[in-house]
Amino acid sequence: MSWLRRNLVVIAGLITLAFLILPNLVVLVFSFNKPKGRFNYAWQEFSLDAWRDPCGVADLCGSLALSLQIAAWATLGATVLGVMVAFALARYRFRARSTVSALIFLPMAMPEVVMAASLLTLFLNMGVQLGFWTILIAHIMFCLSFVVTAVKARVMSMDPRLEQAAQDLYAGPVQTFLRVTLPIAAPGIAAGALLAFALSFDDFIITNFNAGSTVTFPMYVWGSAQRGTPVQINVIGTAMFAVAILLVLAGMLIGNRRKKQAR
Repeated sequence: MSWLRRNLVVIAGLITLAFLILPNLVVLVFSFNKPKGRFNYAWQEFSLDAWRDPCGVADLCGSLALSLQIAAWATLGATVLGVMVAFALARYRFRARSTVSALIFLPMAMPEVVMAASLLTLFLNMGVQLGFWTILIAHIMFCLSFVVTAVKARVMSMDPRLEQAAQDLYAGPVQTFLRVTLPIAAPGIAAGALLAFALSFDDFIITNFNAGSTVTFPMYVWGSAQRGTPVQINVIGTAMFAVAILLVLAGMLIGNRRKKQAR
């Protein structure tokens, strides 16, 4: 019992981690399945056919490319706007600052279906044709709050004496921002950008309301689940999970190397 008490937190953490990873392992296993029917829900036979031809299902890779394109542009737009808003909220005092801050964070607390319906009503009243651009605008608005939160937390934790020291050394405002402020805020900006990309690529509710006839990858997966889930979806999911793990490991290795060099 004493050993259990000492390691209870570790055991709980491992159980939680296993619970989170288990669905990804199921996707990995069934990416090598060869189902006899339309649905890839029961193990039948080991096969590499889906891995040899991941785009073998019609419109699958097209919807994937569209989702990646929307996520990339949404990340860029939300990051640029979010960085400016975060610096404004963290560094400057102006009227209605608290109101603006509350409105920025409102989408994080609001149910997605409410925001999706509101955006759809706005687009319809303006006579805008639903499609790529309405999805992109909706994703930027949805991801903006998360970028602002990440960047603002980083900016508020910055030591202003570093920028003051750069100014004392005759650095101009632009030079101070590029060489001092931006490198310090870079981890928060990168975290906000990665979060925006993941949220945009994964979103279904807001996209479904404002997509019109445009089909993104989440919408394709949802539609295919009604007709029969192809194994190629598991292949793409496994590949994306592997890429995410490699990016995390690469970030950890780079961080550890920089710490060793700093010592």
